[in-house]
Amino acid sequence: MINRKLILCSGAAAVALAIAGLSPVASAQAEELVIESWRNDDIDIWNKQIIPAFNKSHPDVQVRFAPTPPADYNASLNAKLAAGTAGDLITCRPFDVSLDLYNQGHLTKIDAIEGMENFSDVAKSAWQTDDGSTTFCLPMASVIHGFMYNKEAFKELGLEIPKTIPEFMKVLAAIKDEGSYAPMSMGTADQWEAATMGFQNVGPNFWNGEEGRKALIAGEEKLTDAQYIKVFEHLAEWGPYLGKGYKAQSYPDSQNLFSLGRAAIYPAGSWDIATFNSQADFEFGAFPPPVPEGQSTCYISDHTDIGLGINAASKNVKAAETFVSWMTTAEAGELMSNALPGFFALSNHKINLTDPVAKEFVGWRDTCESTIRNSYQILSRGTPSLENDLWNVSVGVINGTMTATEAAEKAQAGLSSWYKPQQ
Repeated sequence: MINRKLILCSGAAAVALAIAGLSPVASAQAEELVIESWRNDDIDIWNKQIIPAFNKSHPDVQVRFAPTPPADYNASLNAKLAAGTAGDLITCRPFDVSLDLYNQGHLTKIDAIEGMENFSDVAKSAWQTDDGSTTFCLPMASVIHGFMYNKEAFKELGLEIPKTIPEFMKVLAAIKDEGSYAPMSMGTADQWEAATMGFQNVGPNFWNGEEGRKALIAGEEKLTDAQYIKVFEHLAEWGPYLGKGYKAQSYPDSQNLFSLGRAAIYPAGSWDIATFNSQADFEFGAFPPPVPEGQSTCYISDHTDIGLGINAASKNVKAAETFVSWMTTAEAGELMSNALPGFFALSNHKINLTDPVAKEFVGWRDTCESTIRNSYQILSRGTPSLENDLWNVSVGVINGTMTATEAAEKAQAGLSSWYKPQQ
């Protein structure tokens, strides 16, 4: 808890402090801020890089990173908040989990904090009220979707990076025909991969990113519209190129297949960069989702992943605001982005990255428009959840057990069953 004790000195006490070369302020105890987080793997990054950098300019505010195992985080945090023992700063998951905390009065408004002007509406959307009027967590990092590829395999087979979907399909066919590699490493056993690295990866190029995502929320477009059916039609083309046994292939299996050099392409989330840096013994690179033939604008899923909010019950709100404001800076964004390759600062600062593949991913922001996964804001609050339905139908079209039209109709029926703007 606290933290700062104000020492009021008069007479002899003040003289004694002066003789000792200390001022009343210097002798005050430093404030301590405690950060709650689920990212226990990042403890060294916070303790050895981020917090020391902050303390160079703010030596009077001590910060302690106190993570909880990911699976226990939500329950543990809720219990601490209810008991009044939670830390001063709360690492925020995106959308409704954190929105619920704000609606319960556990998180403060942070719109007025210096530096928040450095974040776009897309960046802030995961930690805002539905009407966008209030932001309650600092957008700290995003992950970007695209494709990783084995550079050695591409060179060996004389392949060029595909820019359009027809080019992409020709590359997959060439790899399959040659036979040395599985064209693409992704399984459907875990389901979420098919939606996250499939539907949400390539889909924004069909529904025009934020324009289409917001139209779905407003009820102005439906999942049975042509652009969504085309996404499912494209996913249905993937099945023959995913390699033997892909229907029983788990996410770790997919990672292993690529890192062992047995697959040429990997539908990716940028968070996999660190995994392949440590496991792959070949050079790999990344390319953005290919666009439909004749389309000039490209879109990427630059998905909001980690935020940072202030506990409304903190006794150190001012110090917490100071820390959050520092986290909006280019210095903090660059530190985190380099310490965690594949997790990218969401501010509009120009960030200097050292990891070559991370630089490729974040470089797409300069040429493509950013959006977020279209099922994450508002549309998965009801039953059935749109997110879960997209897992199911994406698997269906890839496995060939469902047509593109059937997939679109199933997802739309689930959404319109509870979401009024879609009725």
